[in-house]
Amino acid sequence: MSRPIITLTTDFGQADGYAGAMKGIILGICPEVSLVDITHEIQPQAVGQAAYVLSTVTPHFPPGVGTVHLVVVDPGVGSDRRPIAVRSGRAIYVAPDNGVLSLALAADPPQLAVQLDADRPISATFHGRDLFAPAAARLACGIELAEIGEPISLAELVTLSNLSAQRQPDGSWIGQILHVDRFGNLISDIEYPMTDDQSPDRRSRVAVWVGKDRIAGVIRTYSDVAPGELVAYVGSSGHLEIAVRDGSAATRLGVGVGDAVRVEGLT
Repeated sequence: MSRPIITLTTDFGQADGYAGAMKGIILGICPEVSLVDITHEIQPQAVGQAAYVLSTVTPHFPPGVGTVHLVVVDPGVGSDRRPIAVRSGRAIYVAPDNGVLSLALAADPPQLAVQLDADRPISATFHGRDLFAPAAARLACGIELAEIGEPISLAELVTLSNLSAQRQPDGSWIGQILHVDRFGNLISDIEYPMTDDQSPDRRSRVAVWVGKDRIAGVIRTYSDVAPGELVAYVGSSGHLEIAVRDGSAATRLGVGVGDAVRVEGLT
């Protein structure tokens, strides 16, 4: 029988013991679980960035084997935002109801959601340890959602509205940087259309603007250009990305999560 899986995505970083405390709670409740760190390096309070990163990894975990995705990027901790658990066709998600599940649930539609009950005194500032981690552990070990919270309407789940690019009257697209990876690559919310026409001519008609910098054309891969060249390309998630070959686009351009990207010629 497969061991249950809990993945962890947080903005806690590695300098403190917050992620470790959550793992200790989980293992105390469900010692047979496999813990998988997605990342603890989400920028502080960057809910949209966490939503993107989560959505890139959830499709790669096996469905139907007790997979629980635990996400704690929670700028509203201690407020009236709801702590939730959501069951989909592939997995269970445990997170604050602040939109951090928006992209994952768009691809993996929810079937049932509950507002988590606290079965013990909890800190006002560390729900990751006191509420979300125990819930994830219990769910991974087979407890049903109905046993840990009250059902809530799927239509009432918070969904972020600013995680997809918008078409402009002139035909261009305006989006934003969702994520900066460790190489300094800028990953936008602009999805590149995967049509049959992926010819160099079609790619050359696209222009990408980041601030005052214009990038002409979309390349296929880094090796298509010389070291140090600023480029746009389609990343592994299907999103338009900006990079510097053998360098950092974030450093070169001085931009980061939330900054605007404009694309012309994308049809």
